[in-house]
Amino acid sequence: MDESADDRSAEEVPGLSERGRPGEPTVGELQLDERASLQRVVGLSTELEDVTEVEYRRLRLEQVVLVGVWTTGSVAAARASMAELAALAETAGSQVLDALIQRRGKPDPATYLGSGKAEELREVVVASGADTVICDGELTPAQLTALEKVVKVKVIDRTALILDIFAQHATSREGKAQVALAQMEYMLPRLRGWGESMSRQAGGRAGSNGGVGLRGPGETKIETDRRRIRERMAKLRKEIRGMKTARTVKRAARRRGGVPALTVVGYTNAGKSSLVNAMTGSGVLVQDALFATLDPTTRRAQLADGHEVVFTDTVGFVRHLPTQLVEAFRSTLEEAVDADLLVHVVDGSDPFPANQISAVRQVLGEVLAEEDRPAPPEMLVVNKIDAVDGVTMTALRAEYPDAQFVSARTGEGLDGLFAAITDFLQRDDVDAVLQVPFARGEVISRLHQHAHVLDTEHNAEGTRLHVRMPSALAAEYSDLTVA
Repeated sequence: MDESADDRSAEEVPGLSERGRPGEPTVGELQLDERASLQRVVGLSTELEDVTEVEYRRLRLEQVVLVGVWTTGSVAAARASMAELAALAETAGSQVLDALIQRRGKPDPATYLGSGKAEELREVVVASGADTVICDGELTPAQLTALEKVVKVKVIDRTALILDIFAQHATSREGKAQVALAQMEYMLPRLRGWGESMSRQAGGRAGSNGGVGLRGPGETKIETDRRRIRERMAKLRKEIRGMKTARTVKRAARRRGGVPALTVVGYTNAGKSSLVNAMTGSGVLVQDALFATLDPTTRRAQLADGHEVVFTDTVGFVRHLPTQLVEAFRSTLEEAVDADLLVHVVDGSDPFPANQISAVRQVLGEVLAEEDRPAPPEMLVVNKIDAVDGVTMTALRAEYPDAQFVSARTGEGLDGLFAAITDFLQRDDVDAVLQVPFARGEVISRLHQHAHVLDTEHNAEGTRLHVRMPSALAAEYSDLTVA
């Protein structure tokens, strides 16, 4: 299939096509190999004296204990939430040793957990030899500090974990800039310093360092760090705005071409990239991991009736997606705002597919409200039906009667999905007869590309065509319509 002019999820390898030559890997497969080669190796010591604490944390294998506060819902939902947190931790390269859940009305404002549960967590950390605790929620800076003092190992929350995964998987310049901005927004209120011991003193005699009235504590180290982070954030926002302009220009070019835009959205690891590959024959990276895709990838496909469409694979959503990421990836999410059709992919094998659907719609609703735009039409697609038993499938069909049921892995149901998309695109099509003068030859070429030409007749004035075409295209060529 032809590739669009939009951004790719990876830089092209010279001499290698998207699909690759026969017997050679695709770009997506090369990306997958590169990720696998960067995984941490168990058993290697990194207890080095000449590395900083930050470098040390990046090098060592994280052995983690998970902890969550169960406030509402069933036991099964609480366990599913912890299973998702474990999958996130493993995607980030950690080894999960144990997990704890506490039943509370709301998280403790001091330590997230109650004091007794925090002490119990400390005992589990000591017994298991864990070096990190991951909390299933977003902790305030005070909660983070207080809990670290109790458990005496590094504590991170769900937001920091997701940001770490994004930092590992971002490949494009825009994706890296968006992740860096999100990390800095998260980090800024959580900076910790050493108070006056690291302040810069302006002291000395009169006339030295500014003289009378300017002696005393200068800017502390933490204040300097905050100022530099704010400056860097301002620079990143400016860069992202420039990238957004380029993306908008490319979208406008596709609009002028009259090609319908279908944006594939859904929960992380629901099989969006696999579905795009199955429908377009492209080599987009596919990995059984959370947030495998971060950079939007656009690919062309042709429907059975000749309609040409573009599918855009987008970043996955997740429950409690960090606010910083929603803000940083706003330009990426605009692909969904401007779509002609949202193909909403749901993992049919997940125990709570309704939760996935609501999480995706919530984030999309926030973006649409911010842009003050109406929601595009949505087509629900339940994927991975090859991993669903008969009883569950019956329940899913009853709950979502208008959905399309497919398996991107086996190809089951793809013909029905293509037919549903074709019916949607043809809903506003109109029949018309156009008389195209010889001087307007480009019109005939465009009609053959973006409309269904039913009959062609040549005469003295030019070419007479009977076509079925989108209403927008019909309005554009209204001056050529004769019947």
